[in-house]
Amino acid sequence: MRRKIYKKLLDWKNKSNGHTAVLIEGARRIGKSYIVEKFAKNEYKSYIIVDFNDMAEDLQDIFDHYLNKRDDFFMRLSLYYGVKLYERNSVIVFDEIQQYPKARAAIKYLVKDHRYDYIETGSLISIKRNVKDIVIPSEEEHLEMFPMDLEEFLWALGDDMFMDFIRDCYAKKTSLGSLHRKGMDYLRQYMVIGGMPQAVSEYVATKDFDSVDRVKRNIIRLYREDISKYAFEAETKVTRIFDEIPSQLQKHEKKFRLSALGSNVKMRDYEDAFFWLDDAKIINVCYNSTEPNIGLRLNTDRTTMKCYFCDTGLLISTAFDTETIQREQLYKKLILDKLEFNKGMLVENIVAQMFKANGHSLFFFTSSDKVAENRIEIDFLLSKKLLTNRHNIIPVEVKSTTRYTHVSLDKFSKKYPEYLDTPILFHTGDLKVENGILYLPLYMAAVV
Repeated sequence: MRRKIYKKLLDWKNKSNGHTAVLIEGARRIGKSYIVEKFAKNEYKSYIIVDFNDMAEDLQDIFDHYLNKRDDFFMRLSLYYGVKLYERNSVIVFDEIQQYPKARAAIKYLVKDHRYDYIETGSLISIKRNVKDIVIPSEEEHLEMFPMDLEEFLWALGDDMFMDFIRDCYAKKTSLGSLHRKGMDYLRQYMVIGGMPQAVSEYVATKDFDSVDRVKRNIIRLYREDISKYAFEAETKVTRIFDEIPSQLQKHEKKFRLSALGSNVKMRDYEDAFFWLDDAKIINVCYNSTEPNIGLRLNTDRTTMKCYFCDTGLLISTAFDTETIQREQLYKKLILDKLEFNKGMLVENIVAQMFKANGHSLFFFTSSDKVAENRIEIDFLLSKKLLTNRHNIIPVEVKSTTRYTHVSLDKFSKKYPEYLDTPILFHTGDLKVENGILYLPLYMAAVV
């Protein structure tokens, strides 16, 4: 599986030259360990991978007693793994570093020693118990990793060219014409299979939707086990939020309503649970920004949010979780667009997923008022990548069909003309520019 993060790791290696470590954060089962081992094997003369999730007693002893005695530590680690280490040409990987915070704290001194390079991987990196009593090393660069994006998915299918064509059409603002149908076919495959590498690999190898669905359900089961194992006193609250997300996304506004968790529920009672899911990268949180200026984060109302699954394929396996449904038929009908149900949940989730993978922070805008003219709901607000004096925010609406209105987008553009760039409306149709709105096919969310 080709992954774009490989190039980022190569850039880190060449630019850092051993003066920083790199930490790859991401959800479980998105391929962190796989890509790091591939990188270590290709780019270094030798490597050691320390898996803190499966730490034998002898290895624990090495870390507990020799981590601060460099020469002894490297010698014993080399002997334990049977791997010769070469100065400036070996890398030591700390896999699932959150399981052993002491090793993360030692990165400062290991990097200063400068003999070897260091890569860390992990999730739940910021949870209090995983940073308690340690100083986070300033010598640590961070890379965020996500499920496979649309282009990586197409690479896995053997198509190395189509995303370049999509980028070119977007840059020139030209339609795809007869190839638009191909783009939508690819998008629907990506939406229902998802971007979890195991699921994609199973799909490529077998084209068996039952097998793909089993892979995804095993991942969901793993996430539930992680909640039970690592959420501690927040376990019940985290589980309730996780279970509630599909039904919340099915609603028109898609905002997560705390009332669904019980009567008299306050955000202060659940904020640690939301943070846990966000830090585990299981969900993508989209916050309400109360004013569409360049400081979207400064104007955030953190009590109002939308919660998307990190992977739309996992959302489908969670939402349609009943033994009476024939998986093969469900997947085929979804891919062929022959299933009549409210697709807005899936479409908005896949757009959020593509935005996140493309480096965007997620914000939306909502304004409630008794006066209808003042009620506005904008699905997403994006900051332009190249800033100008004005017009730096792109309002985005997402539609799951070609039959729709854009009343909120019109009202929003009229209310904040000095803040906004050209509005974007994602839909199932081809690219067009009409009445000051840029209409984009849904798959172009991957390149915006």
